[in-house]
Amino acid sequence: MAECGRFARRFFSTSPGTPAVGAKTDPAEAGTGRATLAVRAHPGPRHTGGMASSSAVSDFLRRRRARLTPEEAGLPADGRVRRVPGLRRDEVARLAGVSVEYYTRLEQGRAANPSPEVIDNVARALRLDATEREHLLDLLARPAPARRAPAPPQRVRPGLHLMLETLQHVPAFVLGRRTDVLAANRLARMVIIDFEAMPAPQRNMARYYLLDPEARERVGDWEQVAAETVAVLRLEAGRHPDDRRLRDLVGELMVRSPEFPAWWNDHRVLRRTHGVKRYHHPDVGELVFAYESLEPPGDPDQTLCVYNVEPGSPTAESLRLLADWTAPQPVRPLTRGR
Repeated sequence: MAECGRFARRFFSTSPGTPAVGAKTDPAEAGTGRATLAVRAHPGPRHTGGMASSSAVSDFLRRRRARLTPEEAGLPADGRVRRVPGLRRDEVARLAGVSVEYYTRLEQGRAANPSPEVIDNVARALRLDATEREHLLDLLARPAPARRAPAPPQRVRPGLHLMLETLQHVPAFVLGRRTDVLAANRLARMVIIDFEAMPAPQRNMARYYLLDPEARERVGDWEQVAAETVAVLRLEAGRHPDDRRLRDLVGELMVRSPEFPAWWNDHRVLRRTHGVKRYHHPDVGELVFAYESLEPPGDPDQTLCVYNVEPGSPTAESLRLLADWTAPQPVRPLTRGR
Protein backbone atom coordinates (compact mmCIF):
# COMPACT_ATOMS: atom_id res chain seq x y z
CA MET A 1 0.00 0.00 0.00
CA ALA A 2 2.95 2.31 0.57
CA GLU A 3 3.90 1.89 -3.08
CA CYS A 4 0.33 2.69 -4.14
CA GLY A 5 0.48 5.85 -2.04
CA ARG A 6 3.68 6.99 -3.72
CA PHE A 7 2.09 6.58 -7.15
CA ALA A 8 -1.00 8.48 -6.02
CA ARG A 9 1.04 11.42 -4.69
CA ARG A 10 3.08 11.50 -7.89
CA PHE A 11 0.04 11.79 -10.16
CA PHE A 12 -2.12 13.97 -7.89
CA SER A 13 0.27 16.66 -6.68
CA THR A 14 -1.12 19.99 -5.53
CA SER A 15 -1.00 22.80 -8.02
CA PRO A 16 1.74 25.34 -7.24
CA GLY A 17 1.21 29.06 -7.45
CA THR A 18 -2.59 28.98 -7.37
CA PRO A 19 -3.95 32.53 -7.24
CA ALA A 20 -5.77 33.48 -4.05
CA VAL A 21 -9.29 34.82 -4.00
CA GLY A 22 -9.14 38.45 -5.03
CA ALA A 23 -5.84 38.06 -6.88
CA LYS A 24 -5.20 40.31 -9.86
CA THR A 25 -6.47 38.91 -13.15
CA ASP A 26 -4.16 38.15 -16.08
CA PRO A 27 -4.34 40.89 -18.72
CA ALA A 28 -2.37 39.00 -21.38
CA GLU A 29 -5.18 37.43 -23.40
CA ALA A 30 -4.20 38.97 -26.68
CA GLY A 31 -7.09 39.69 -29.00
CA THR A 32 -9.81 39.70 -26.34
CA GLY A 33 -9.53 43.34 -25.35
CA ARG A 34 -10.46 42.72 -21.72
CA ALA A 35 -9.20 41.33 -18.48
CA THR A 36 -9.93 37.75 -17.54
CA LEU A 37 -12.55 36.52 -15.09
CA ALA A 38 -13.02 33.37 -13.09
CA VAL A 39 -15.43 30.98 -14.79
CA ARG A 40 -17.71 28.21 -13.69
CA ALA A 41 -19.81 26.66 -16.44
CA HIS A 42 -21.62 23.80 -14.76
CA PRO A 43 -22.98 23.04 -11.29
CA GLY A 44 -21.66 20.51 -8.83
CA PRO A 45 -18.78 20.02 -6.41
CA ARG A 46 -15.72 21.99 -7.33
CA HIS A 47 -12.04 22.04 -6.70
CA THR A 48 -10.47 21.99 -3.30
CA GLY A 49 -6.87 22.12 -4.43
CA GLY A 50 -5.76 18.49 -4.56
CA MET A 51 -5.50 16.30 -7.65
CA ALA A 52 -5.97 18.94 -10.36
CA SER A 53 -2.39 20.16 -10.58
CA SER A 54 -0.73 22.37 -13.18
CA SER A 55 0.81 19.23 -14.64
CA ALA A 56 -2.69 17.82 -15.17
CA VAL A 57 -3.67 20.94 -17.14
CA SER A 58 -0.45 20.72 -19.14
CA ASP A 59 -0.74 17.01 -19.88
CA PHE A 60 -4.39 17.25 -20.87
CA LEU A 61 -3.88 20.17 -23.30
CA ARG A 62 -0.72 18.66 -24.79
CA ARG A 63 -2.48 15.33 -25.38
CA ARG A 64 -5.43 17.05 -27.03
CA ARG A 65 -3.08 19.18 -29.13
CA ALA A 66 -1.09 16.13 -30.25
CA ARG A 67 -4.13 14.27 -31.60
CA LEU A 68 -5.17 17.09 -33.99
CA THR A 69 -3.43 17.52 -37.35
CA PRO A 70 -3.10 20.91 -39.09
CA GLU A 71 -5.34 19.62 -41.89
CA GLU A 72 -8.06 18.68 -39.40
CA ALA A 73 -7.76 22.13 -37.84
CA GLY A 74 -8.11 23.83 -41.24
CA LEU A 75 -4.55 25.19 -41.30
CA PRO A 76 -2.58 25.38 -44.56
CA ALA A 77 0.66 23.42 -44.89
CA ASP A 78 3.63 25.61 -43.98
CA GLY A 79 6.45 23.32 -45.12
CA ARG A 80 8.08 23.17 -41.67
CA VAL A 81 9.41 19.88 -40.38
CA ARG A 82 7.27 18.59 -37.52
CA ARG A 83 9.22 16.91 -34.77
CA VAL A 84 6.15 16.10 -32.67
CA PRO A 85 2.67 14.97 -33.73
CA GLY A 86 -0.27 17.32 -33.86
CA LEU A 87 -0.50 21.08 -33.63
CA ARG A 88 2.20 23.38 -32.34
CA ARG A 89 1.49 25.82 -29.55
CA ASP A 90 1.66 28.80 -31.91
CA GLU A 91 -0.96 27.15 -34.16
CA VAL A 92 -3.35 26.60 -31.27
CA ALA A 93 -2.77 30.19 -30.14
CA ARG A 94 -3.56 31.46 -33.63
CA LEU A 95 -6.75 29.39 -33.84
CA ALA A 96 -7.83 30.52 -30.35
CA GLY A 97 -7.05 34.20 -30.96
CA VAL A 98 -4.56 34.58 -28.10
CA SER A 99 -0.86 35.28 -27.98
CA VAL A 100 1.62 32.41 -28.09
CA GLU A 101 2.99 33.61 -24.75
CA TYR A 102 -0.44 33.48 -23.14
CA TYR A 103 -1.33 30.05 -24.53
CA THR A 104 2.04 28.72 -23.34
CA ARG A 105 1.25 29.94 -19.81
CA LEU A 106 -2.24 28.42 -20.07
CA GLU A 107 -0.86 25.06 -21.16
CA GLN A 108 1.68 25.16 -18.35
CA GLY A 109 -1.02 25.91 -15.79
CA ARG A 110 0.35 29.39 -15.08
CA ALA A 111 -2.42 31.57 -16.57
CA ALA A 112 -4.54 33.18 -13.88
CA ASN A 113 -8.32 32.95 -14.32
CA PRO A 114 -8.79 32.58 -18.10
CA SER A 115 -11.99 34.17 -19.33
CA PRO A 116 -14.99 32.19 -20.65
CA GLU A 117 -14.26 33.57 -24.11
CA VAL A 118 -10.69 32.28 -24.10
CA ILE A 119 -11.71 28.86 -22.77
CA ASP A 120 -14.37 28.58 -25.48
CA ASN A 121 -11.84 29.59 -28.15
CA VAL A 122 -9.25 27.08 -26.94
CA ALA A 123 -11.92 24.35 -26.76
CA ARG A 124 -12.95 25.06 -30.35
CA ALA A 125 -9.34 25.20 -31.53
CA LEU A 126 -8.62 21.79 -30.01
CA ARG A 127 -11.99 20.34 -31.09
CA LEU A 128 -12.92 19.42 -27.51
CA ASP A 129 -16.26 17.74 -27.01
CA ALA A 130 -18.63 18.77 -24.20
CA THR A 131 -17.13 16.36 -21.67
CA GLU A 132 -13.57 17.42 -22.47
CA ARG A 133 -14.52 21.08 -22.16
CA GLU A 134 -16.11 20.38 -18.78
CA HIS A 135 -12.91 18.62 -17.70
CA LEU A 136 -10.80 21.58 -18.81
CA LEU A 137 -13.00 23.88 -16.73
CA ASP A 138 -12.49 21.61 -13.72
CA LEU A 139 -8.71 21.64 -14.16
CA LEU A 140 -8.61 25.42 -14.53
CA ALA A 141 -11.01 26.13 -11.67
CA ARG A 142 -9.84 28.28 -8.79
CA PRO A 143 -9.47 25.99 -5.76
CA ALA A 144 -11.59 26.57 -2.69
CA PRO A 145 -10.29 26.15 0.87
CA ALA A 146 -9.44 22.55 1.67
CA ARG A 147 -12.12 20.51 3.38
CA ARG A 148 -11.69 19.79 7.04
CA ALA A 149 -13.57 16.50 6.92
CA PRO A 150 -14.01 13.82 4.24
CA ALA A 151 -17.28 13.59 2.36
CA PRO A 152 -19.86 11.31 3.99
CA PRO A 153 -20.42 7.85 2.49
CA GLN A 154 -22.83 7.78 -0.41
CA ARG A 155 -26.19 6.16 0.25
CA VAL A 156 -28.83 4.90 -2.16
CA ARG A 157 -32.24 6.16 -1.11
CA PRO A 158 -35.05 3.62 -0.56
CA GLY A 159 -36.89 4.68 -3.71
CA LEU A 160 -33.91 3.74 -5.89
CA HIS A 161 -33.56 0.39 -4.14
CA LEU A 162 -37.23 -0.25 -4.89
CA MET A 163 -36.69 0.71 -8.54
CA LEU A 164 -33.82 -1.79 -8.85
CA GLU A 165 -36.03 -4.58 -7.56
CA THR A 166 -38.90 -3.48 -9.81
CA LEU A 167 -36.57 -3.88 -12.80
CA GLN A 168 -36.42 -7.61 -12.14
CA HIS A 169 -36.25 -8.71 -15.80
CA VAL A 170 -33.05 -6.79 -16.67
CA PRO A 171 -29.76 -6.08 -14.88
CA ALA A 172 -29.68 -2.72 -13.12
CA PHE A 173 -27.32 -1.12 -10.61
CA VAL A 174 -26.31 2.22 -9.10
CA LEU A 175 -22.76 3.56 -9.34
CA GLY A 176 -21.32 6.29 -7.11
CA ARG A 177 -18.05 8.15 -7.09
CA ARG A 178 -14.99 6.25 -8.29
CA THR A 179 -17.37 3.76 -10.01
CA ASP A 180 -18.24 2.31 -6.57
CA VAL A 181 -21.14 -0.13 -6.87
CA LEU A 182 -23.67 1.18 -4.35
CA ALA A 183 -26.52 -1.22 -5.15
CA ALA A 184 -27.38 -3.90 -7.71
CA ASN A 185 -30.40 -6.07 -8.43
CA ARG A 186 -30.25 -9.85 -8.63
CA LEU A 187 -29.78 -10.09 -12.41
CA ALA A 188 -26.92 -7.56 -12.32
CA ARG A 189 -25.20 -9.71 -9.70
CA MET A 190 -25.76 -12.79 -11.86
CA VAL A 191 -24.60 -11.26 -15.15
CA ILE A 192 -21.60 -9.24 -13.96
CA ILE A 193 -20.42 -10.45 -10.56
CA ASP A 194 -21.96 -10.78 -7.12
CA PHE A 195 -20.81 -7.49 -5.63
CA GLU A 196 -22.75 -8.16 -2.43
CA ALA A 197 -20.49 -11.15 -1.74
CA MET A 198 -17.44 -8.84 -1.74
CA PRO A 199 -16.16 -6.75 1.16
CA ALA A 200 -17.68 -3.28 0.87
CA PRO A 201 -14.39 -1.48 -0.03
CA GLN A 202 -13.90 -3.80 -3.03
CA ARG A 203 -17.31 -3.19 -4.62
CA ASN A 204 -15.98 -1.08 -7.44
CA MET A 205 -16.51 -1.47 -11.19
CA ALA A 206 -13.07 -0.16 -12.21
CA ARG A 207 -11.36 -2.54 -9.79
CA TYR A 208 -13.42 -5.44 -11.16
CA TYR A 209 -12.70 -4.65 -14.82
CA LEU A 210 -8.98 -4.03 -14.35
CA LEU A 211 -7.94 -6.40 -11.56
CA ASP A 212 -10.28 -9.41 -11.66
CA PRO A 213 -9.01 -12.03 -14.18
CA GLU A 214 -12.58 -13.27 -14.67
CA ALA A 215 -13.58 -9.88 -16.11
CA ARG A 216 -11.33 -10.38 -19.14
CA GLU A 217 -13.25 -13.54 -19.99
CA ARG A 218 -16.74 -12.36 -19.09
CA VAL A 219 -16.77 -8.78 -20.42
CA GLY A 220 -17.10 -8.51 -24.18
CA ASP A 221 -14.78 -5.95 -25.80
CA TRP A 222 -12.86 -5.97 -22.52
CA GLU A 223 -10.06 -3.64 -23.62
CA GLN A 224 -12.47 -0.96 -24.84
CA VAL A 225 -14.66 -1.20 -21.73
CA ALA A 226 -11.67 -1.09 -19.37
CA ALA A 227 -10.10 1.89 -21.19
CA GLU A 228 -13.41 3.77 -21.10
CA THR A 229 -13.68 3.11 -17.38
CA VAL A 230 -10.25 4.70 -16.87
CA ALA A 231 -11.48 7.72 -18.84
CA VAL A 232 -14.46 7.96 -16.46
CA LEU A 233 -12.05 7.97 -13.50
CA ARG A 234 -10.00 10.72 -15.19
CA LEU A 235 -13.09 12.89 -15.45
CA GLU A 236 -13.79 12.32 -11.74
CA ALA A 237 -10.21 13.15 -10.80
CA GLY A 238 -10.67 16.61 -12.31
CA ARG A 239 -14.04 17.12 -10.68
CA HIS A 240 -13.10 15.77 -7.23
CA PRO A 241 -9.37 16.46 -6.80
CA ASP A 242 -9.43 15.91 -3.03
CA ASP A 243 -11.09 12.49 -3.07
CA ARG A 244 -8.60 10.42 -1.08
CA ARG A 245 -10.33 7.15 -1.89
CA LEU A 246 -10.08 7.94 -5.61
CA ARG A 247 -6.42 8.76 -5.10
CA ASP A 248 -5.87 5.43 -3.35
CA LEU A 249 -7.75 3.55 -6.08
CA VAL A 250 -5.65 5.13 -8.83
CA GLY A 251 -2.47 4.33 -6.91
CA GLU A 252 -3.53 0.69 -6.57
CA LEU A 253 -4.42 0.41 -10.25
CA MET A 254 -1.10 2.01 -11.23
CA VAL A 255 0.75 -0.74 -9.38
CA ARG A 256 -1.44 -3.75 -10.11
CA SER A 257 -2.88 -3.23 -13.61
CA PRO A 258 -0.42 -3.47 -16.53
CA GLU A 259 -2.70 -1.50 -18.86
CA PHE A 260 -3.81 1.25 -16.48
CA PRO A 261 -0.76 3.60 -16.57
CA ALA A 262 -0.88 4.12 -20.34
CA TRP A 263 -4.64 4.67 -20.37
CA TRP A 264 -4.46 7.04 -17.40
CA ASN A 265 -1.61 9.05 -18.90
CA ASP A 266 -3.56 9.46 -22.16
CA HIS A 267 -5.82 11.92 -20.25
CA ARG A 268 -8.90 10.77 -22.11
CA VAL A 269 -12.15 11.72 -20.35
CA LEU A 270 -15.58 10.17 -20.82
CA ARG A 271 -19.09 10.43 -19.44
CA ARG A 272 -21.10 7.31 -20.14
CA THR A 273 -24.66 7.90 -21.35
CA HIS A 274 -25.79 4.96 -23.50
CA GLY A 275 -24.40 2.25 -25.70
CA VAL A 276 -23.98 -1.49 -26.13
CA LYS A 277 -22.52 -3.93 -23.61
CA ARG A 278 -21.66 -7.58 -24.23
CA TYR A 279 -21.03 -10.30 -21.68
CA HIS A 280 -20.05 -13.96 -21.96
CA HIS A 281 -21.90 -15.76 -19.20
CA PRO A 282 -20.55 -19.22 -18.29
CA ASP A 283 -24.08 -20.70 -18.07
CA VAL A 284 -26.17 -18.94 -20.73
CA GLY A 285 -23.52 -17.75 -23.18
CA GLU A 286 -23.48 -14.48 -25.13
CA LEU A 287 -25.54 -11.58 -23.76
CA VAL A 288 -26.04 -8.27 -25.60
CA PHE A 289 -27.50 -5.22 -23.84
CA ALA A 290 -28.47 -1.69 -24.80
CA TYR A 291 -27.48 0.20 -21.68
CA GLU A 292 -28.74 3.55 -20.44
CA SER A 293 -27.01 5.61 -17.76
CA LEU A 294 -29.22 8.09 -15.92
CA GLU A 295 -28.52 10.60 -13.16
CA PRO A 296 -31.22 10.26 -10.50
CA PRO A 297 -32.28 13.48 -8.76
CA GLY A 298 -30.80 14.19 -5.37
CA ASP A 299 -27.18 13.12 -5.89
CA PRO A 300 -25.28 14.23 -9.03
CA ASP A 301 -22.53 11.73 -8.22
CA GLN A 302 -24.81 8.69 -8.53
CA THR A 303 -25.65 6.96 -11.81
CA LEU A 304 -28.45 4.48 -12.43
CA CYS A 305 -27.36 1.95 -15.06
CA VAL A 306 -29.95 -0.23 -16.78
CA TYR A 307 -29.07 -3.03 -19.21
CA ASN A 308 -32.08 -3.21 -21.54
CA VAL A 309 -32.82 -6.09 -23.92
CA GLU A 310 -34.96 -6.49 -27.02
CA PRO A 311 -38.16 -8.43 -26.20
CA GLY A 312 -38.03 -11.90 -27.69
CA SER A 313 -34.30 -11.70 -28.38
CA PRO A 314 -31.85 -14.51 -27.50
CA THR A 315 -30.55 -12.33 -24.65
CA ALA A 316 -34.08 -11.90 -23.25
CA GLU A 317 -34.59 -15.66 -23.29
CA SER A 318 -31.18 -16.26 -21.66
CA LEU A 319 -32.02 -13.79 -18.91
CA ARG A 320 -35.33 -15.52 -18.30
CA LEU A 321 -33.53 -18.85 -17.89
CA LEU A 322 -30.91 -17.29 -15.64
CA ALA A 323 -33.58 -15.66 -13.50
CA ASP A 324 -35.46 -18.97 -13.18
CA TRP A 325 -32.32 -20.92 -12.23
CA THR A 326 -31.28 -18.44 -9.58
CA ALA A 327 -34.72 -17.53 -8.21
CA PRO A 328 -35.07 -18.11 -4.45
CA GLN A 329 -37.01 -21.28 -3.77
CA PRO A 330 -40.28 -20.73 -1.89
CA VAL A 331 -40.35 -22.06 1.63
CA ARG A 332 -42.93 -24.82 1.96
CA PRO A 333 -44.87 -24.91 5.21
CA LEU A 334 -44.35 -27.99 7.33
CA THR A 335 -47.36 -30.33 7.59
CA ARG A 336 -48.16 -32.36 10.64
CA GLY A 337 -48.37 -36.06 10.24
CA ARG A 338 -51.49 -37.92 11.34
